Amino acid sequence: MREAMAKAEVGDDVHGEDPSVNRLQERVAGVLGKEAALFFPSGTMANQAALRVHTRPGDVVIAARDAHILKYEAGAASALSGLQIKTIGQGGAFSPEEVRGALHPGDVHFAPTTLLAIENTHNAAGGRVLRPEALEAVTRAARAAGLALHCDGARLWNAAVALGVPPAALAAPFDTVSVCLSKGLGAPVGSLVAGSRELVSRLRRIRKMLGGGMRQAGVLAAAGLFALDHHLARLAEDHANALRLARGLREIGVEVEGTPETNIVMFRVADDAAFQSRARESGVLVGRADPGRLRAVTHLDVTAGDIEEALERIRPLAH
Repeated sequence: MREAMAKAEVGDDVHGEDPSVNRLQERVAGVLGKEAALFFPSGTMANQAALRVHTRPGDVVIAARDAHILKYEAGAASALSGLQIKTIGQGGAFSPEEVRGALHPGDVHFAPTTLLAIENTHNAAGGRVLRPEALEAVTRAARAAGLALHCDGARLWNAAVALGVPPAALAAPFDTVSVCLSKGLGAPVGSLVAGSRELVSRLRRIRKMLGGGMRQAGVLAAAGLFALDHHLARLAEDHANALRLARGLREIGVEVEGTPETNIVMFRVADDAAFQSRARESGVLVGRADPGRLRAVTHLDVTAGDIEEALERIRPLAH
């Protein structure tokens, strides 16, 4: 990947003249079944630009409880676009009835609801996968209510691999879809938003407003192209490693939430801060999702052997 970055052909992407960025955008648009795509420095910027392109200040966005756009994006939706986010459902999913129940009546007293945002896979729900039939039901309800549709697909690649379906099948119902190159795909930087040519043209101006215009960004795009060529199919290895980690944690007495569907393992311990600190000292890095709740994520730098080693190092901490 670093060799590909060093050899990347570059230009001025602010003016749409970087050939490597253009190739990446065309590639991702094609994979997702959309007309066009735009490269962003981060997933948060990608999501926030998509929210802005579909809404006006004061609008309401419907999203799942603990959605990334609300929980992990530093209040950007309200600070940058004046949006309110109304959460529904549990565990990253919700029903058509919950979508309809979240709509405000057409009354001057109420903020208009204009967008449904769905996260697939859902980070805070442990990498939960939303299946095409579930997506079709809730997006149909949203369309009937006149809502625009955005998918936070930072981990859409994982969902597609877990389900054995093309990414385009999961992206199909949405006006815009964000995808990340720096999660399971292992690139150092970058996300993209795909959609119609008209929406992507508007997104380009919003990206510039948010400070996301980059010049010779082809060195970053080259990493993304390499990742798409070499790291997509191997996501199944991360999923298998997460399953082994979850099983091993249970075997040593740790409370694990459910069965991992992709590459995220959520587990609970009595003193999460102490556990996290002691695990770090032993060479095992885990994240803190909520009080008492920890998150372990498998990726291309973690082998099956590393999982076994991690379990051995964690074993003394679990008691």
